Amino acid sequence: MKLILVLGDQLSADLSALSAANKAEDIVVMAEVVAEATYVKHHPKKIAFIFAAMRNFARALQADGWNVRYTQLDDTQNAGSIVGELLRRMEETGAKEVLATSPGEWRLIEALEDAPLKIQILEDDRFIASLQEFEAWAEGRKALRMEYFYRDMRRKTGLLMEGDKPVGEKWNFDHDNRKAAPKDVSYSGPLPFEPDAITKDVLALVEASFPNHFGTLDGFNFATTREGALSALDHFITHALPRFGDFQDAMLSENKFLYHAVISPYLNAGLLGPLEICQAAEAAYKDGHAPINAVEGFIRQIIGWREYVRGIYFLEGPNYTSRNALEHKRDLPALYWGGETKMHCLSKAVEQTREEAYAHHIQRLMVTGNFALLAGVDPEQVHEWYLEVYADAFEWVEAPNTIGMSQFADGGIIASKPYVSSGAYINRMSNYCKSCQYSVKEKTGENACPFNVLYWDFLIRHEDRFSNNARMGNMYRIWNRMHEDHRATVLADAAIFLEKLDAGEVV
Repeated sequence: MKLILVLGDQLSADLSALSAANKAEDIVVMAEVVAEATYVKHHPKKIAFIFAAMRNFARALQADGWNVRYTQLDDTQNAGSIVGELLRRMEETGAKEVLATSPGEWRLIEALEDAPLKIQILEDDRFIASLQEFEAWAEGRKALRMEYFYRDMRRKTGLLMEGDKPVGEKWNFDHDNRKAAPKDVSYSGPLPFEPDAITKDVLALVEASFPNHFGTLDGFNFATTREGALSALDHFITHALPRFGDFQDAMLSENKFLYHAVISPYLNAGLLGPLEICQAAEAAYKDGHAPINAVEGFIRQIIGWREYVRGIYFLEGPNYTSRNALEHKRDLPALYWGGETKMHCLSKAVEQTREEAYAHHIQRLMVTGNFALLAGVDPEQVHEWYLEVYADAFEWVEAPNTIGMSQFADGGIIASKPYVSSGAYINRMSNYCKSCQYSVKEKTGENACPFNVLYWDFLIRHEDRFSNNARMGNMYRIWNRMHEDHRATVLADAAIFLEKLDAGEVV
């Protein structure tokens, strides 16, 4: 008899540990533990989503004939950690061995490997590419660019392929997916779910147990079952996918979701699989329901980017999250926790994050991430914030997006240049600037958009590193053509702004 460990982001019937187990003899162990909810102070909606989905998955396993030992958070015998629960259940059942699917972060992998128990850790095979396959792809390459990995994943899966050529004669239709924010959005948003009895119990438990975590439980409407997740996917494919591509980078003050799927929590928790999602999108293209730019862009995020960042996370090792190539040391400002700010874009992104445990990729990359990078915030603090506040954030997927893509803290492993911009980009892709106390058109002075001066300040602070970058050289040439007095004013204004930020003033 073995114990079969199932974690909160492993809610898949085809999990390798379950597939290798003997249903007639082995015992499934699942546990809601304080250690997993508080190693960073996760958003209450994230905790509630995972706990409720775990309870529903445990019930489904029991209905399928599994013997499940499930520990709720408020169980008086709860050991408080995954390893503690395994040891308790081994003593209780007499089991001699644990079978587990590899966790998605080094912290928990190391905890299991160091535990005083006999454990067999199996590969997590719910991905398109195995870690060994990614290692083989990466070996010997000077630059690990996602685009080339993505093409290999297209060939492997056959998605949007005609023989050995991509549908539409192009691998990437991203050029068509950068339209500015529309005047109106015809999509009502992701499919909402009324909490079932299990979820209502969990919501009450989370509210009582984690009162000091950033975020609200109000309006909780995530699906917490496999069936619900499939309905959410179908809703997106039917109602939003056709316009997803056009406006996937756009942002609106009055609309949180635009045409985004918001199925990443279900995918990353295991309620949906990557291939079934992509096949549903491909079918919409083949049926004439959605255009190629929307479908290709959507599929690229899953079999390209998602698979790629997982490969990077495990390739780079346990110390990846502590990388700080630009030596940024500023503390994360209070505005990330809802502190007052005059910057409307940041205020809206943080407000939405607090309310929904969600923001789409451009809000994360080009608003909250862009500001943190320009201001020189410690990337490990930025990483922990993203891990805490988003329902879809698990370290294997969040850390490379933050440390690598957003903060350039890995020195360019993921991104060939830092993703920084002035206020002009935010103004082009959103309507945020229309409601801001700052003026995006002003380049210097008290009323100028802070992104405008911080952008140049960042470039000059890191001129030695980036001036010879092929993708950034033109910006340095523009700077050098500016009048000397204007350049001095820009840098002085940036210094004043950062001093106010450090002093805790409202900026």
